[in-house]
Amino acid sequence: MPRPCRLRAAALTVCAVLLPALLAGCGEDDKGADPARQELDWKACPAPSEAQGGGPPPSPLPGGRGEWMCATMKAPLDWADPGGDTIDLALIRARSSGPADERIGSLVFNFGGPGVSGVTTLPAFGDEYATLRTRYDLVGFDPRGVGRSAPVICQDDQRLDALLQQDATPDDAAERSELLNNTKEFNMDCEENSGRVLPHVRTTDAARDLDLMREVLGDERLHYFGFSYGTELGGVYAHLFPDKVGRAVFDAVVDPTLTAEEGALGQARGFQLALDNYAEDCVSQAEECPVGDSAQDVKNRIARLLKDLDGSPLPGVFPRRLTQTAATGGILQALYSQDFWAFLTDGLEQAYDGDGTILMLLSDSMNGRGENGEYSNLVAANTSINCADTEPRYTPEDVRRSLPEFRSASAVFGDFLAWGMIGCTDWAVPGAAGRPDVSARGAAPILVIGTTGDPATPYEGARRMARALGEGVGVELTYKGEGHGAYNSGDACVRRAVHGYLLDGRVPAAGTVCS
Repeated sequence: MPRPCRLRAAALTVCAVLLPALLAGCGEDDKGADPARQELDWKACPAPSEAQGGGPPPSPLPGGRGEWMCATMKAPLDWADPGGDTIDLALIRARSSGPADERIGSLVFNFGGPGVSGVTTLPAFGDEYATLRTRYDLVGFDPRGVGRSAPVICQDDQRLDALLQQDATPDDAAERSELLNNTKEFNMDCEENSGRVLPHVRTTDAARDLDLMREVLGDERLHYFGFSYGTELGGVYAHLFPDKVGRAVFDAVVDPTLTAEEGALGQARGFQLALDNYAEDCVSQAEECPVGDSAQDVKNRIARLLKDLDGSPLPGVFPRRLTQTAATGGILQALYSQDFWAFLTDGLEQAYDGDGTILMLLSDSMNGRGENGEYSNLVAANTSINCADTEPRYTPEDVRRSLPEFRSASAVFGDFLAWGMIGCTDWAVPGAAGRPDVSARGAAPILVIGTTGDPATPYEGARRMARALGEGVGVELTYKGEGHGAYNSGDACVRRAVHGYLLDGRVPAAGTVCS
């Protein structure tokens, strides 16, 4: 569900459909109204919009115990002017399945990205949270700029196909110029189509939306479960509203102490570690590893494949071809979870035989592209939120200076992640800060879970988040495992710790290790 921060994409055959709705959502009819006094009108959920990724409405809840219901919450477009124009934020809820007198309140989820639609993701993984639903209403939402919540609009699907096929690791002046021009054009299109919203999609804005949501839902404190970027959002919320923090869990933790460059470098190391672990696992199987004779051979063959694709793309999903950029994205996507390693093996074996279909499908998944060729607004939202949050604006000279360190961190992914730093260079809105402030003195305990093999939010970030939250607030738990996130791994030890805190208020001992 979460994605590397360097991704570039947007959904925009939806421009003609969603832009009028966006502007209507920023109208003046609600000026002067107190947003905390609104009542939500919960109704059966519609099918997801294109910006949310499309598809059918959410399925009924397991066991016939109710259904997912959706509502729209109004929030100020500009929190500096709370009586001014408003936007609509999309919410989804499943009511608690347990006795009314045992209900704690609402448990609000954020699944990361930034840019992931909570309205579509929560019901897709609803079975995972059935135990939590015994005492909570489960609530997901599309943060501002995402899905149905004033979505950021940039380019149409055809132009996105071209953008995401471009060479993202330029080797000469001509390729560098093309990458910079395409990036600048994408950013200008975002400003042209969504300029009114772009200044107001910072994480601090989303955190204020969370507090409004808490109040509108009728809770004295915010009970919260954040994954990946959702941990940063939760940390910013705790900093702004420490006295409103209820029971909260942060899983797959963003390191709040790093700059954008340091974060990208950490991801290079993290994905290289995941690739190392994948290669070792493949060759350790009882049957012969089909993509290499040794772990080093597996990695060498992947590096050769990517080098060959730079000049000679393979047939992919017709009519597109598998470029070096698409193949790199597909490999990254497969490294997010150990459950995907078998797909990576199949995709590599297929590519070595001259067919890039599987790797391209993995890349499409990473970029929010559906089988019908339509993009969600995942990466448009990802770009707009990251650029609004992050103060540094990196130049090609900065990238070239940092390339040796990135290549040392990962011979496979270093260039790709280093060049991703230019994504905000021509962004219309200045970035808010170098790093998020998550200090939350006086807040209730927050369970912070780090996974030792996490490629996208490396393990070290959990300890730094726990320390940054403050003494007595951040409680660190380590999961010795693979993949991006611990709770959804199904590990029994992790589940016991999370359930013990969220359901019964038992804070695990700091430094607890699950393996």
